[in-house]
Amino acid sequence: MTLRFLALGTLAGLVAFAPMTLAQEAKIAFGDLAQDTSLPVEVTSETFSVNNADGTAVFSGDVRVTQGEMVLSATEVQVKYDPEGRAIQELIAKGGVSVTNLGDRAQSAEAVYTIDTGVIVMTGNVVLSQGPSSMQGQKLTINLKDGTGIMEGRVTTTFVPGGN
Repeated sequence: MTLRFLALGTLAGLVAFAPMTLAQEAKIAFGDLAQDTSLPVEVTSETFSVNNADGTAVFSGDVRVTQGEMVLSATEVQVKYDPEGRAIQELIAKGGVSVTNLGDRAQSAEAVYTIDTGVIVMTGNVVLSQGPSSMQGQKLTINLKDGTGIMEGRVTTTFVPGGN
């Protein structure tokens, strides 16, 4: 799979000077195709609890959230509803979070998926793997609608020559 940067000049410069590069921010592609964020969201877990008094819902134990080709896994996922309580606004994942999309995989401590915008913000020791190449940072923002992402926070990128 090809690691695609939005700025080709940046990629050429990185490869020319070192196999390991340090930066503050890196723009990346996530998955081969953009995700259709209007597709249904399916959630499976060991337990599901609802508190009608405060309007919260929590999936816990081996949680798996699927939407099209995108899969989000975590120990716990809290559901945040819109102000009217009619639709899911956000899914807040904690504990061993993993997001996969068409072979790309990102891992972190926590993630917030805003359903309407199709944006996932992953935080806490983020690792992105794309084929044999990898990237680490403190925050990864993935836009599923256009298949792009931005890694921030002392970014470390490792390219495997000839394997990208």
